[in-house]
Amino acid sequence: MTDAAEIELPRGVALAWGVAANPQRGPKREMSVERIVEAAMEIADADGLAAVSMAAVAARLGYTPMSLYRYVTAKDDLLLLMQEEATGIPSDASRSAGTWRDQLQALYQEQVQRYLQHPWVLDVPITGSPTTPNSAAWMDAGLHALAETGLTYEERLSVMLLVTGHARWTGMVLAGYARMERDRGVREDDITRFEDALYRQLITADAYPDLRAAIDAGVFLDQSDPFAFNLERSLDGVAAYISAVEQGRHAERAPWTGMDDADIADDKRFREARKAVHAAEKALRDARKAERQAARDAHERRARLRGGA
Repeated sequence: MTDAAEIELPRGVALAWGVAANPQRGPKREMSVERIVEAAMEIADADGLAAVSMAAVAARLGYTPMSLYRYVTAKDDLLLLMQEEATGIPSDASRSAGTWRDQLQALYQEQVQRYLQHPWVLDVPITGSPTTPNSAAWMDAGLHALAETGLTYEERLSVMLLVTGHARWTGMVLAGYARMERDRGVREDDITRFEDALYRQLITADAYPDLRAAIDAGVFLDQSDPFAFNLERSLDGVAAYISAVEQGRHAERAPWTGMDDADIADDKRFREARKAVHAAEKALRDARKAERQAARDAHERRARLRGGA
């Protein structure tokens, strides 16, 4: 199979990867794509995504809207770059958190925190898979977590989508409550007690017997984390599936001898071959880590060059 022909990258995607051509002339050296994105994020953090417009960003920077279009040619591109910056990349700690489950839980927690830091990201329209460096880094981290399991690449990506889906839903709910606390000037406990009282007033045992029983049991006053529970149970299912897959494939090994790994664990050539495989896998992980660091360094150098242009 031959490589696919190169396609022309959308302007926003090209900007995100640092391969788009910069304007030949700019109003002042202070203007750059990075500064535009930074100003737009400041507006979104303060007043929400709806407040972001090319005119508002230009006014914040002290330029005309037409000046911005020399750098970012469409608002959709600006939203993509804002999302890319706010999303960031997973920490190195999450990639070495322990088991595949530990790593996925760490990625989940980091994604939720990103949503709480920049809740407007949840309002950015989903128009497809975001083919940007940072979104690729999150997918790569999820695949890395599952690399030593018996799952196929398609199954690993599906599990990563499961985790990111949990993180997005958690972020939506928690960000909504945080906004309510801020706008109304109330504490989380006050909101919880008000909701419990509201349910107790409106929900009757005759109309909603099971819900009323849960209310009487104090379900809406419970301090446990339902989102963590949901993720844990989902990962329980993934763990059970991985176990079944690996047991099935293990049973298929060396059918002509009836031997499994335990039977040949003391074979010298087998031990040496397995050791070589582990060494190659570690070398590949180290090479990918070096590649990611080199990519970060390259992006930083490009940003400095643009800022000084």
